[in-house]
Amino acid sequence: MTTSSPADLRAGATAAALMFVCVSCMNSQVRPRNREEAWSAARARMVEQQLERRDIRDPRVLEAMRRVPRHLFVPPVAQDEAYNDHPLPIGHDQTISQPYIVAFMSEALDVQPEHKVLEIGTGSGYQAAVLAELAREVYTIEIVAPLAFTARETLTGLGYRSVHTRTGNGYAGWPEEAPFDRIMVTAAPPDVPPALVEQLKVGGLIAIPVGTGVQELRIMRRTETGLAILKTLPVRFVPMTGDPGR
Repeated sequence: MTTSSPADLRAGATAAALMFVCVSCMNSQVRPRNREEAWSAARARMVEQQLERRDIRDPRVLEAMRRVPRHLFVPPVAQDEAYNDHPLPIGHDQTISQPYIVAFMSEALDVQPEHKVLEIGTGSGYQAAVLAELAREVYTIEIVAPLAFTARETLTGLGYRSVHTRTGNGYAGWPEEAPFDRIMVTAAPPDVPPALVEQLKVGGLIAIPVGTGVQELRIMRRTETGLAILKTLPVRFVPMTGDPGR
């Protein structure tokens, strides 16, 4: 039998402690990377199973949906459901839309890199981020101040410098930045707000859910004489709030 001196025991304990620290450092480096890989894989599955297997074909829209980290636009308690095929609550009686609806509206608007887009209903900021992947500039308005603040912080933190946010009445649009090539509305008014039509370029497209109770998502083009409906889809969005008279 051999015995160890106090110095040997201290050296052994120090080595073990250093090994523990090194393993802990390695684990702290591996876990975040693996977590990000898991989120990336979840986005890829979302695109494949919920979008490509349906009717979403635009490669730029599909790539945008693969890139934008949807889990960062929902409350922490809902992050594990971020890439599931349904809307999620984001507080203040508002929701983040189902991924398919986000992709459908983005594709239907045919957003191009040179376009200037107006979004009404920022919500969590997720749809604005997807639009920012497609357009030159995005102007987005949210009437619920806490949501507008959180969305601004999230978008800024993720580096979306081309997204401009405002807290205000969506019915009024953003007249000083008009005209817009595309307009997307993510809450349902009873009718199409006239101010938004006025701020859309002739030839431009608008996607807007319309109705109370039964709603219809309308994709329309502005013509010299009004709006021409291109396609529709039955939907259920939160009601649009604000002052229709402004």
